[in-house]
Order: sequence, then C-alpha cells, then structure tokens
Amino acid sequence: MLTAAIPFPDIGTDLFSIEIGSFTFALRWYALAYIIGILIGWRICLAAVNRPALWPPAGPPLDREQIENLLTWIILGVIVGGRLGFVLFYQPGYYLANPLEILKVWQGGMSFHGGFAGVGIAALIFCLRQKRSLLSTADLLALATPPGLFLGRLANFTNNELWGRPTDVPWAIIFPGEAAQVCDGITGLCARHPSQLYEALLEGLLLGTLLLYLAWRRSWLKAPGALTGVFLTGYGLARSFVELFRQPDMQFVTAENPIGHALHFGEWGLTMGQVLSAPMIVTGLALIFYSFSHFGSAADQRPNTVV
Repeated sequence: MLTAAIPFPDIGTDLFSIEIGSFTFALRWYALAYIIGILIGWRICLAAVNRPALWPPAGPPLDREQIENLLTWIILGVIVGGRLGFVLFYQPGYYLANPLEILKVWQGGMSFHGGFAGVGIAALIFCLRQKRSLLSTADLLALATPPGLFLGRLANFTNNELWGRPTDVPWAIIFPGEAAQVCDGITGLCARHPSQLYEALLEGLLLGTLLLYLAWRRSWLKAPGALTGVFLTGYGLARSFVELFRQPDMQFVTAENPIGHALHFGEWGLTMGQVLSAPMIVTGLALIFYSFSHFGSAADQRPNTVV
C-alpha cells in the first residue's frame, strides 16, 4: 500500500520548440545533456593535458588540436555505437523486421554499452592513425565521460523513461503514463524507484569525483590504463547494482522469467545490463593490475606543484 511518494516533476521532454510552417524544431533535454556533457568532457581533457606533471615522462597523449580532432570521432562512436548496441542487445528481432527504424535515432533507443564500444573503436582507430598512446588516451576519455553520464541520466528522468521497480520507500516517484502505472498487485497509484537518479549519482557524480581525485591528487595518470580500469570497474559495479532497482526489460519478461533476466536459472539470473557490465568489471580489474605492475613506481611519485 502506498503511504508516501513524490509526484513526478513533469517538465516535458523538450526545453523549447519552434514551429516554422509545418516543421517543428525542438531541443530535447536528452540532446542538451549530450551537448553539455561533451563540452564539459572537452574542458576536462584540456585541463588535464595542460598539466604535464600529471602524466608519464613522455607527457600528455594529445594536444589541444588532437583532442578537438578526436572529438569528432567520439561523437560518431557514441551515436553509431549507442544505436547499434540498442538494436543488437535489446530488440534485434524488431529491427531485423523493420531495418529502416534503425535510422530513427530521434525516437529514442540508445545503449550505453554500445556507445562505449563505439567510442573504444573510434579511439583505437584514431590512436593508430596518429601513433598516440591508446592507454593514456583512454584515461583521458575516462576522465571526460562521467559528466555526460550524469546529465544523460538526469535527462532519462525528465523524459519519464527507464524508471525503477515499484516500491514504498519515502523517496519513491509517481511517474505518469499508463505503462508506469501498471504494477502487479498494486491498486491505486504506483510509485517507483527513481533509478535514473541512482545511476546519475553513482555513475556520474561519485565515479567522476573519484576519477578526478585519482588523477589530480594521486597521480594515477602516470600509470597508463589505471584510470580506465577504475572507470570500467566503477561503471560496471554501479550499473549492476542499480539494475536491482530498475524496471525489467519487457522484451525479456515471460511468465517463467518475471524479473526480465537476460540469463536466468529458475528465479536467479542476470539482466542484460548486468551481463554487459560483467566484462567491463573483469577488464577494469585486469587493467588496474596491469598498469600498476608495469608503471606503479611512477604513479607513486605524486607531483607537488599540481593544483
């Protein structure tokens, strides 16, 4: 029984819209989150490469011009990888039957894990072409990513999407819409976990703060790959934890699998988000071990002049 809950602050999916004849241009919160997230990430990258004392003796992996060139690759990687990841991981059958729907990115449907893979491939190609350090470049991208994650999850919240499972915790949110109000065993209003905000705090704010601290105060950029390992491990753990509170992926829900596990054994299993996060955790831990096995002594030398 619902005893207390917070009404959803319905501010709409658009920041503003302009109608010109039959054409309507709308700036959506989600698009704004991408734009601001990329700009903040770009500024973090510039701040890091402008402090040579943070890096190994060879110096930062990129200069300002190279960062701006890489940015184009990253944007393409996010969009193409994020869309294809959603298509392949979550609704392959639907898009196989309706291939033109894949192009309709503006209708929603992006996957972080797909976007992550797209960025990784883009960064790999860029570093090979430019003959730059892949691990140090990856560390730079790891520093730049959390602001976009934070803002993206806030946009998920304002868009009234990816909400959590029904709950009666005091901070539960009554999300509007018929789909959000379909809750088994609950009559009247159904309140849910604001799982988007959980992810914003864990994947964006907490992980981002940790990475900045390790880079600026603990000299982890001197061990190429270490910060990337922390990002992979931290994101994988945070996402796997929040999956316990997120609404199940409906395409996996059946009578025998009501939780929507992508892999399940009776009542136990893993959601698709947890399945995709598991390799990130393993790879991240391996990267941290590798980095400090090879560069640990350099990372222990903290600069005294970096502020």
